[in-house]
Amino acid sequence: MPKPTPVPPPEPPLDVSVALRGGVTGRDRAWGFLRRFADEWAGLPLRPEDGCATAELDAVEAELGFRLPAALREGYALLGRRDDLTRQQDPLLPPPALQVVDDHGGVLVFRHENQGCASWGIPLDEIEQDDPPVVVESHDGWVPFLDRLSVAWVELVLSESLLGVGSLYDACELPDALLPDLLARYTRVELPDHPMWVGAACSPLRWYAAPGRLLRRDGVFDHCWVHARGRTAADLETIRADLPGPWVVG
Repeated sequence: MPKPTPVPPPEPPLDVSVALRGGVTGRDRAWGFLRRFADEWAGLPLRPEDGCATAELDAVEAELGFRLPAALREGYALLGRRDDLTRQQDPLLPPPALQVVDDHGGVLVFRHENQGCASWGIPLDEIEQDDPPVVVESHDGWVPFLDRLSVAWVELVLSESLLGVGSLYDACELPDALLPDLLARYTRVELPDHPMWVGAACSPLRWYAAPGRLLRRDGVFDHCWVHARGRTAADLETIRADLPGPWVVG
């Protein structure tokens, strides 16, 4: 009688801290991570139609009168039409809506806060770089956000996925007494510190993760806000149990 074929164990849930170990070292690393995140976290692999067409990006360049940085074109070509990954809270602008503002010596804006309170963009004096730095318009004016646009693409997708509409998100003001539990149970994601647009009081932003769980800590003060998302409802319940703080929903 033939032996039954063994069933392989299920793949463990994506751990963003492991997937980004070593940091976003370049554009290829960023795009590879975003493909994996779309597949293993969002559950919908990236398809060719999820990106913006070459002709659309060419038309934007003609309207603006300059070439877009390679990292901007490549990001839009990869997932510029995936609203679930890019347009949940502080949306990525569609290519025709890219705009130059005169502030800060001129900035090409590619992302807005959902109520128009902040913008993210590329300084025009660095627009010719393939992977230029990004600035954010905060309550303190335009300030450096991340030193490379490829890293900002990763942050954008993580933030939009974290804060997306649905029942898998929660937030709490974490007391310092629970900080050792956060550091013991979750691994810091290797993204650089970056500012929250509301100002220095809620900065820097730092990311933490475990399999199937993603957290963002806004600031380093007592009772700083922690935003959390689980890959599943059970993952979110695990976060709440790990950090028994005053969760807004749970």
